[in-house]
Order: sequence, then C-alpha cells, then structure tokens
Amino acid sequence: MSIEKVKAFFAARGMEDRVLEFEVSSATVELAAQVLHCEPCRIAKTLSFLVNGAPILIVAAGDAKIDNPKYKAQFGAKAKMLSPDEAVSLVGHAVGGVCPFAINEGVAVYLDESLKRFETVFPACGSSNSAIELTIAELEQYAAPAAWVDVCKGWNENN
Repeated sequence: MSIEKVKAFFAARGMEDRVLEFEVSSATVELAAQVLHCEPCRIAKTLSFLVNGAPILIVAAGDAKIDNPKYKAQFGAKAKMLSPDEAVSLVGHAVGGVCPFAINEGVAVYLDESLKRFETVFPACGSSNSAIELTIAELEQYAAPAAWVDVCKGWNENN
C-alpha cells in the first residue's frame, strides 16, 4: 500500500512520526485544509502528467492552477493529466494521495514556484487520508526535484 511505502521512506530518514493519518478524507485541497486547519493554499498538491510518454509530477500550492501556455513552454507538450489507473501504475500512488515520495523509478518531480511563498506546506503521503508538514527546504530535499518550474497561475495577481 502506498501509505506504507511513504511511511517507510520517512522512517528511513527518522521522520516517521511526522506522517499524519486522519479518520476522514484529505483527498482534495479543500478536505485536506479542513482536516489540517490551514489555508487551502498551503496544501502542496501533486499533479501527475504524461510528457512524451513519461510520467512527471508537479507539486504546486493548493490555490495554483496549471497555466497551459507556461506548461507547454516548459515541457514542450500540451498538459495531459494521468488517468486514475495511470497514476497508480506509472507513479505508484492513487489519485487523492499522490505525492513526490516513494514513487516509481523514472518519475521526474518538479516543484512549482507557487510553493516558495510559504514556510511550510502539507503534501499527501500516499493515501487519501494522510499528510506531512514540511518546510520548503525539506520538501526540496525529500522530493528530489528535477527542477523548480513556473507553470501555474491564479496564486498571485502577477500570474
């Protein structure tokens, strides 16, 4: 199960006690913000896409939306999200719990600039009722991104 893989990932780093599990769903930005008692923008949602046949993950702030022209300029392809079945088979986590930790080999992770305005954010941990609070530096360390990107809109008036 995905949550177990993520717990093992963080246990290997001495952080298993920081993985939070809830009695209720945290599968959407709104549900996660409710259960965590934080602003929806601080939920670090992980979006899964297919680029030239390969899966990628983009971690973005909860209030950010993919900006198609920026996405195409960055990746040279139209934004095509993975289906729920593709997310499980290609990334290793089900929709609602997709996160950049304990993922399948060969999945590139990108962190969106929309996250940089926060001290800490809450990504999921492989299930639809889990999260972990990480600083941006920790997120960068544990997600091991290929790069920081600017592919979102809606999170500030300059986008």
